[in-house]
Amino acid sequence: MAASCSLSRCVVSPAGKHSASVIFLHGSGAVPRVLLCGTAGDTGPGIKSWIREILKKDLAFSHMKVIFPTAAARPYTPMRGGISNVWFDRYKISIDSPEHLDSVNSMCQVLTDLIKEEVASGIAKNRILLGGFSMGGAMAMHLAYRYHRDVAGVFALSSFLNENSVVYKELEGTSQSLPELFQCHGQADELVSHQWGEKTCTRLKGLGVTSFFHSFPNLCHELSLQELEQLRSWILKKLPEVTANVP
Repeated sequence: MAASCSLSRCVVSPAGKHSASVIFLHGSGAVPRVLLCGTAGDTGPGIKSWIREILKKDLAFSHMKVIFPTAAARPYTPMRGGISNVWFDRYKISIDSPEHLDSVNSMCQVLTDLIKEEVASGIAKNRILLGGFSMGGAMAMHLAYRYHRDVAGVFALSSFLNENSVVYKELEGTSQSLPELFQCHGQADELVSHQWGEKTCTRLKGLGVTSFFHSFPNLCHELSLQELEQLRSWILKKLPEVTANVP
C-alpha cells in the first residue's frame, strides 16, 4: 500500500462527548444536479450540504459524531484523466470492469488512519459505522469487509461492487461474524443500475453478510428524504445511546 495522507473533513458533532462515530463517504461527483450550496455531492462539505438540503437539518445525533471526509484530488479515468475528488480510480463505470486495486488498497490505508483516530479518542470499533453514497458506499464495503470486520455496520446508498470484486473473493469461506449491510437504491438510477445494486446485495448475502435492500421507485442516482429517514433509523438501531449504570 502507498504511504498514508491525512484527509480533510467536515464534522457534525454533538454538544457533549460522543460515544459513537459515523464515517460518511461522498460519491464521485457524477450526480447530474447542482445543489443549493453550489457543489455536487463529491466532497465532504458537498454531501453534508446535500443531506441538509433534503432533511432541512444536519444528519445529527445527540451521542454520535458524523464525519464527512473528502477524498484527495487525483486523475480519474472515466473523466479522461481529469482531476477529481474520488476514493479510487476506475477503468470504466461497468459491473464487469476489473477493479483498480492499487488505488482502492491505498485509500483503504488512508481511511484506516481515520478509523484509528476515532479509536484513539475512545470510540470502540464496534461503535463505528462506515458508509457512503455511490463510490463512497463501494469504498466503505471494501474497507469494512476486507479490513475492519469488527465495525458496527455498513451502509451503501446507490452503490455497487463490481462483478469480480476482490471483496467477494476475500469473504469466501470466512466463518467470522460480518458487519450488517444497509442498502438503498433507486429503481430509476441511470448511472448505477438498480439491478447492479441488487446483485451486490445478493452476492454478499450468499457470503454470510446480513443485508437489507430498500428499493425506491422513480428515484434516480440521488438521495431522497425517505431514504435518509430510513438510514437515520437504522443508524440509531445499530448505535443506540449508551446510558451509564446508576447504582
